[in-house]
Amino acid sequence: MLEKTKINSFVALGYFLSQFSLDSNHRKQEVFNNDAFFDSFEALLELSQSHNGWFTKEQVYFAVNSWAEALTETNLNEWLSHYDFSKAKPKTVGLILAGNIPLVGFHDFLSVLISGHKVLVKTSSNDQHLIKFFANYLISVDKDLEERITFTDGKLENFDAVIATGSNNTARYFDYYFKNKPSIIRKNRNSVAILTGNETQEDLVNLGEDIFRYFGLGCRNVSKIFVPKGYNFDSFFKAIFEYQDVIHYEKYANNYDYNKAVFLMSNFKLLDNGFLTLKEDSSYSSPISSVFYEFYEGLEILKNRLKNEGDQIQCIVSEHLIDNSIAFGQTQKPKLWDYADNVDTLKFLNSI
Repeated sequence: MLEKTKINSFVALGYFLSQFSLDSNHRKQEVFNNDAFFDSFEALLELSQSHNGWFTKEQVYFAVNSWAEALTETNLNEWLSHYDFSKAKPKTVGLILAGNIPLVGFHDFLSVLISGHKVLVKTSSNDQHLIKFFANYLISVDKDLEERITFTDGKLENFDAVIATGSNNTARYFDYYFKNKPSIIRKNRNSVAILTGNETQEDLVNLGEDIFRYFGLGCRNVSKIFVPKGYNFDSFFKAIFEYQDVIHYEKYANNYDYNKAVFLMSNFKLLDNGFLTLKEDSSYSSPISSVFYEFYEGLEILKNRLKNEGDQIQCIVSEHLIDNSIAFGQTQKPKLWDYADNVDTLKFLNSI
């Protein structure tokens, strides 16, 4: 049986995180070790953008709130009810984490520990403070975790299995370097949306959330939309106008100016509203501040294409047009059981 204390430790973390929101931070009663951690976490949230210019307060608080909502006893029990860890033998699992969005590697960290293994973590230089804080808080709740959590700045050594996330280029290196170890190697993926022209204004506003959350840096962000022949983008641009403040962030604005200039110098035809460019392109991976679009002939043809090119796609957003598609506005709100690349991390960890 999975130790109840492990679940309780993460529930305690979730309760601790529930005190923090962008509007205001409120101390709650009966939060474990709150006196030791509340002020320091509040300070870390304030400093996050100085550590990584993309990690604005709004984006970091969103990530923290998402984990506060996920780490409840009900969610953890529902997630873990599908697995039997009684025969699992503790191993050391190396994690090479990405740093494109705040806490992007925490699900792997959680999965390793909750399944009874030890974790050896190499963080990204872009996101190394938040997850270490989480680790320290968890150790304060359960001292046994101190021997099961190790961070390293150097090369991973003395591990039994690995989960590594990187670009397509680094994935080739990972495949070679970890060829003799059980592994999950994650590469570049992007998310797409399918529109019919019958979407409501609310649908399209929510699609803006899928596009602009974390400035579009996540693999669950929509970077490509498929539209029917003759689609009129007026409603789309009207709906996403409420995200116009994104252009006030310097790093985003610099990318917008640069990528727009590159497109125009190449004589590409663009649709542009002053903070987002739309470019007709068959690729899935669009640069920051741009979304690619493509016309589709028929829904069945598109379904087959997306199925055949599934290894490039993380999420598909639509109004129930495709099985297992995600509702508008929900891509950055995954459940614990929504695995990256559709690879069951806990099943993998239970097999090593």
